[in-house]
Formats: sequence, C-alpha cells, structure tokens
Amino acid sequence: MAAMTHLSDSVQKSVQQFKELDQKISHYTDILGLMGWDLQTGAPKKGRELFSKAKGTLSQELFNITVSEEMGRCLETLSSPEVYDQLDEVTRACVRERKHAYSKFKKIPPDLYKEFIILTSDAHSVWENAKANNDFAHYQPTLEKIVSTMRKFIECYGYEGHPYNALLDDYEPGLTVEKLDPLFASLRESTIRLLQRIQKAGNRPKTEALEGRFAPEKQREFSLHVLPKLGFDMDAGRLDESAHPFSQTINTGDVRITTHYLENNVFSAILSTIHECGHALYEQGINPEYEGTVIREGASMGVHESQSRFLENMVGRSFEFWKFFYADLQSYFPEPFGLLPVEDFHRAINAVEPSFIRTEADELTYNLHIMIRYEIEKGLMAGEMEVRDLPRIWNEKMQEYLGITPPDDAHGVLQDVHWSFGGFGYFPSYSLGNLYAAQILHTLKQEMPGFYGNIAKGEFAPIRQWLKENIHQYGKLYTPNELIKKVTGEELNAKYLVSYLEDKFSKIYNLT
Repeated sequence: MAAMTHLSDSVQKSVQQFKELDQKISHYTDILGLMGWDLQTGAPKKGRELFSKAKGTLSQELFNITVSEEMGRCLETLSSPEVYDQLDEVTRACVRERKHAYSKFKKIPPDLYKEFIILTSDAHSVWENAKANNDFAHYQPTLEKIVSTMRKFIECYGYEGHPYNALLDDYEPGLTVEKLDPLFASLRESTIRLLQRIQKAGNRPKTEALEGRFAPEKQREFSLHVLPKLGFDMDAGRLDESAHPFSQTINTGDVRITTHYLENNVFSAILSTIHECGHALYEQGINPEYEGTVIREGASMGVHESQSRFLENMVGRSFEFWKFFYADLQSYFPEPFGLLPVEDFHRAINAVEPSFIRTEADELTYNLHIMIRYEIEKGLMAGEMEVRDLPRIWNEKMQEYLGITPPDDAHGVLQDVHWSFGGFGYFPSYSLGNLYAAQILHTLKQEMPGFYGNIAKGEFAPIRQWLKENIHQYGKLYTPNELIKKVTGEELNAKYLVSYLEDKFSKIYNLT
C-alpha cells in the first residue's frame, strides 16, 4: 500500500489511528471466528452455554471498538470529500466498509447487541437438538426471540421501501427487495418451465445406481484426495465435520471448512466439500497485504457464493470433472460404482427431482428452495408472518413451489442453521451466487476456450489462477456491482444462468 505523503500531518495521524483500529477489529473478528468454528465442531455440549457467554463478552468489545468515538472521529476526517479522494485505493475501500458498519452498528444499543450474540450462540445447540428430535416446539421460543431482535435491529437501522432491505444490505450492499423480486420472478418462471419440460420428457436418469452404504471414513479420505487437486492449500486449512457444512476463515493461512457425511449418500458430502472448497479458495486467494483490514474478505455473500456454486455445480457436476475423478471414486467405492459407466453416473448426479432438503437439491430446483426462504423471511420481518405458523407456511410453500410436502419438520422448516445465528437476509445470496457464477463462467469460457478440456485432464491450476487474478485477489476492494462489471463488462444479468441451465439439462434429458 502506497504511502500518502501528500496528506497533512493531522490527516496522516487519522490514517494511522484508523489502520490500528481496523487491524484491532480484524484480530477480534479472527478470534471470534475461531470460537464460532469450535462451537460448531468440537466444543463439549456441557460447556457451550458458558463458552457462548465468553463469546458474547468478546463480541461486545468488538462492537464497542467498531462504534467508538475514536473510530467516529477517524471516519469523519477520512470520509470528507477533500481527504477521501486523496487516499490510496486500499485505504478508501477500508474507510468505505468501516463507515458502512459504523453507521449501522452505531444505531444499535450495546446491550441489545450483546444480548443478540449470546442468544444466537446458544441458539445453535437449540436448533441442533430440535432438528435431531424433529421438535419445532423446542426451537420456537428461541427463534421467536431472534426474529423479535432482528425486527428491533431493522427499526434501529431505518430503511426505505421494504423492511427486509435493511437486512439484505448486510450481505449484498445495494440490493433491495424492489430489485430482487423481479429478478427472482424471472428465474422462477424459467425454472418451472424447464422443470415441466423435463418431467414430461420422462427420460429419467437411474439414480438408484448411486445407492449403497458408504463408510464415513472412506468419504473423508476421498474428500481429502480431491481438495488439494482443486487447489485447496492443506497447509493453510483443514477439513472437519459439522451438522451443517460451512467455511470459516481465521486468517489467510488458516481457512477451515466442514462437511457432513451421510452413510447412504456419498455424493452429498462430496458436493458439500467441493462447495466449501470454493469458499476457501476465495479466502486463500485474497491479497495477503490485506491481512488485518476489513477488505480481507469476499466482496459480498453473493459473490462468495458464486465461487462455491461455480466449483460445486459448473465444475463438480460436469462430465469432464468425473471423467478425471471417476476412476478414483471407483477405487474408494467399488460398490456400487465399479461396473457403473461414468456416463450413467454423470446423468444420475444431475437428475432433476424436487426434493425436501435444500443442500441436496438438484442444480435446477435449488433456486426454488431459496425463494421459499426469501418469501418467509420477508413475511417475518414485515410482521406478516409469525414464528408459530412457520411449519404450516413452509409446507404450503413447498407444495406451491416444488409440488411436494415434507414428511416432518426436520425435513422442512428445521433443516437450515441460518436463522439460529440470525442470518436473515443471507439466503438470497445463494441464488445470487448462481447468477454471478453463470455470468462469470460465460466470460471465463470466452477467455479460456479450453476450460472444460482442462477439467477433463485434472488441470485446475489455470482455472484457479484466472479466478484469483480476476476475483479472489481483490477481496472487498470493490463493491459487488463494481466487481462483476470489472470481470464481465456488465451488471448482473439473469440471462446467463437461464441459458446455462437450459443448455445443460437439454443435453442431459435429450430435450428438443
């Protein structure tokens, strides 16, 4: 980062103070990330409540620094037009991001924030138990408190248009319900139309070929075989297991991912591992000079999801990927794959069939799962729905969007972890990730005509390098809209995902 010697001594002092605060916040965030990872992977159940209180205390300190008078003075000085324009690009981006956080958090009473951190830390165990026992009533009081707190946050933030806009802004700056509704409506229409054509075609892949018993330890071994080939730096990360797969960055040299093994479904863990690897490659590829700053993370959750969905679906579900990896899979699991042709395997893993579980949904119907959650979250935040009614509302929407009704709440409203940590506004990021990914793929294939040829030969380095040079290295230097325009030359456009899905499934199902 270039020195700004042209600035006055007082401004340079503000820059230095700001950078020290920025680094301090980043270090606190790293430690809290480590605590969060431990709570979900290794912490003994009896100690989780006490651990959650410690996490709440540390989060309170982080909150206090973020909205401190010193931070306010620094931001006031550095964001003034005459100073901001003279800052280097990296410092400007850091000021932009910290000011955004300061403006929002400053409006939240500190006691309410600490209460929220403790509540959501405890809520993970409550959700986990409720899901395991198919007991929504056990989860309901906790979720009601979380929803109530999110509504309070929205009122503190203030908003224009729909109340949900205040939460979307946390994950995808600049996105609003008013922009997202028509985008989702268009995607839903094209998805349902293609789904109906597939169902009428009747050319169903034989998914029974994927059934068997798969030892979790063997699944882990295969995951650890695939990860480094995709470019995951095992010296700068690790793979663990959790109830819900996730990735957690501690720093550029410590990016942790988890997966979940199902003994009767090997492909679930494989895809989860590849998905989280996409997140991890993004984090491992960010410019190390950004360490200790607010921009040492992805541009947005939508952009982050573009990297995981790109690797999971556009790479990991491709025929070329399995042309390279299939012999390895057969060696790990000779039953049932030993005598199954790779062509049949590829068709089976891309079968389109409405299903109950989002994380196991096929690539086409996945977005419909997101839209269900989006509609529910909007209703909850607008006060049009209440938590007690969610099992019924969920089942009705599953029937409306996917034509199926979950057999129980564990396969329905209890399946996702996100609401337990207060992640309202997060779900749209998954479908935004699909939209970004398809647009990025279109550009990448133009610049790298041998894209799928490289995959078939197991040559992932050129693809990873392209992503690093065009997306990963920048971290949060650019806003999401700036980044997608820089990479593809235009703003987010749904036509690329619609075209990609149409082309892929027309081939798989021999549609005319």
